[in-house]
Amino acid sequence: MNAKLKKVTLLSGDVVIFYLSLYFTLLVRYLKLPDERLWNDHIIPFSMIMLGWAILFYIANLYDLKSTLNRPGLMQLQGKILFIAGVIAIAFFYLTPGILIAPKRNLFIFLIIFSILFFAWRQLYYWLLKSYLPKTSIGIIGYNGQVAELITEIESSPSLGIRLAFLMDTEVIAENIRIPIIRTIDKLKEAISENKINTLVLATNPHSSPELRSLLFDCLPMKINFVGLLKFYETITGKVAVEAVNQMWFLENLNEGDKYYFDKLKRIYDIILSIIILLATIIFWPVIAFIIKRESSGPVFFCQVRLGKNGIPFSMIKFRTMTENGNTYSPTEMGDARITKTGAFMRKTRIDEIPQILNILRGDMSFVGPRPERPELVENLEKNIPFYRERMLVKPGITGWDQVSGEYHSPSHEDTLKKLQYDLFYVKNRSIYLDIVILLKTVMTVVSRGGR
Repeated sequence: MNAKLKKVTLLSGDVVIFYLSLYFTLLVRYLKLPDERLWNDHIIPFSMIMLGWAILFYIANLYDLKSTLNRPGLMQLQGKILFIAGVIAIAFFYLTPGILIAPKRNLFIFLIIFSILFFAWRQLYYWLLKSYLPKTSIGIIGYNGQVAELITEIESSPSLGIRLAFLMDTEVIAENIRIPIIRTIDKLKEAISENKINTLVLATNPHSSPELRSLLFDCLPMKINFVGLLKFYETITGKVAVEAVNQMWFLENLNEGDKYYFDKLKRIYDIILSIIILLATIIFWPVIAFIIKRESSGPVFFCQVRLGKNGIPFSMIKFRTMTENGNTYSPTEMGDARITKTGAFMRKTRIDEIPQILNILRGDMSFVGPRPERPELVENLEKNIPFYRERMLVKPGITGWDQVSGEYHSPSHEDTLKKLQYDLFYVKNRSIYLDIVILLKTVMTVVSRGGR
């Protein structure tokens, strides 16, 4: 089962559980089978609740099987989300005009029944996913750093539904690999047949080995999918393997001409969303300014030069969150003493980022894109990290693919390299769908994890 089918199956199960819970609720409440009139009175408002819950479950990553199954405290997470869902349902029924029913007891019974069935269905599905649902058998030809990372990722993520059948390489150290290793090419075809391989991942270029190329060609009747390492790595990890990227990768993968209409549409919804947020928050700006000035001396706004699209500098605007006295403006660290109490709260809630909508209206930034960096940092990073400047092929954003990856990345060289992997993934794959995913996940990131 591929990833999309797994998510659709999980969503479909949630929908069935929802309406089954509604049916049982009416059955328990009235001690008779629900008639057409009773069912019709409840089906429309509860369907609206179902839509809201599906969005909530999505932004809470309950449909991201990879992150969900590997997340500690999964039951507690689901319990918290169900509590929030219950609050949403109560608010909907009692704050929405025009709803003909106010199901106090019905809603209470429904929440209990749904919670029981939801937990049972989810546990059953996760158990089936790990133990019994069919898995894709994968063979890997060649070995390098990206392959090692892939093996670790796949072994730690049973929800991917991938079985690593073998690795073929003549030099890999056996103690470091927990899957069967083929060291001679003459045994490859036999291993493909015995393990019923669906896909071969090519970490070795067949152009460099006529013998390997001929053998793979002979495997075509076996109906195997052949996929390059970089593409497979990107699909599994959601980032680009920058260590293996060269100039040809950019020429072959960045079809910027095809993004023309997307960029125009993105500019339109950037402006509309910015105006909506500005109108909704402008009344609070004087209050925020008063609190900032009262806690510490200095300006209300913090303005700093950052590099935008194509490396063009601009002045990024934020509410000030740090003290001015003795501030060297070096990158922040965990527990940074320069951050004020109000500033810490604004960072966790992202209130300090609100003035950046002015940057969006001016065209310096977008809502979604790689985070903009300071010119002096970019100059240093360009010297040490190949293709770092290529992340600036698009407008920087308030949030981005890296920010919702679930990882915190420090300013270190290693973490900056990881950030670049996510940023290049966004540059290559950016779309309306991906932007919506990032925005929804950002909401959950703010609610559940805060910021720095």
